[in-house]
Amino acid sequence: MTSTDITPPSADDFTPARFAGKTLLVTGAAIGSIGGCTAIRAAREGARVACIDIKEAELSATVQAIRAAGGEAFALAADVRLPADADRMVAETVSRYGGLDLALNAAGVMDGTSPAQPQNFERDRHLLPSRIHTATDEYWHAVFGANIHGMFNSMRAQLRRMVDQGRGGAIVNIGSIAAITGLPGNCAYSASKHAVVGLTRNAAIDYAPYGIRVNSVNMAQTDTPMVARAYEFVKWIMAQGGGASMAGAKSQSLLQIADSGHRGSTPWEQAAIILFLLSGDAANLTGLAMATDGGWTAY
Repeated sequence: MTSTDITPPSADDFTPARFAGKTLLVTGAAIGSIGGCTAIRAAREGARVACIDIKEAELSATVQAIRAAGGEAFALAADVRLPADADRMVAETVSRYGGLDLALNAAGVMDGTSPAQPQNFERDRHLLPSRIHTATDEYWHAVFGANIHGMFNSMRAQLRRMVDQGRGGAIVNIGSIAAITGLPGNCAYSASKHAVVGLTRNAAIDYAPYGIRVNSVNMAQTDTPMVARAYEFVKWIMAQGGGASMAGAKSQSLLQIADSGHRGSTPWEQAAIILFLLSGDAANLTGLAMATDGGWTAY
């Protein structure tokens, strides 16, 4: 029996005018990321997009791509770990576009190093993925600072505005398979992503009466710069002799195993699902920890 590969959505796919008149705020909107691809497609579908990231050059590239295609967007360099920056990004969005309808919270890290700086494993070993007994305080707090404190700061600012507006809204938070299962060798990432799902579900309960839906997407390997950085670390740690680990026990999703090229997910695949969840077609969906993982958590 021959296998049949599944074709992912194209970078050029879009649904015309789906978000016409809507304002979307995206954290983690650097070019090539899930947030960046979502911002580009949303603008193609009519949204006005506030693009937020700490990586200024990559953030600017996303906005340039949107404007080159005739879309409306602005870039704001901000660090969502700082409550003042989270408040500022919402205030700037409202100042420019008159309100806030939708949000994607995609800012996050896999380790404690700065995604805006080149990797240096020897220098930054204390900030890199670790099991609990070798984890440093710096690694633990840095990952939680970005993945859950930053998400809380972002959601708090977004929800304050949406509640005040009184016209509902929708939020999608980026989780991970590490929010649904354990992830070998990266205790802070797994714990912080589990917290993302908890925060998402709590918000879904609290804000349903306001007409605000809150969901999370939880992907496996996706072809983004963050995953590329993680693979460089895996190669480095293996060259150091590795050590006792369960990391190799499971390394591919069902669809990745079945694909002739063993491809992971593309950021455009994730963007398509995220925009569905933000759209009116998902009007009855809230509180989801959606496994957008190619079947990873099915086996």
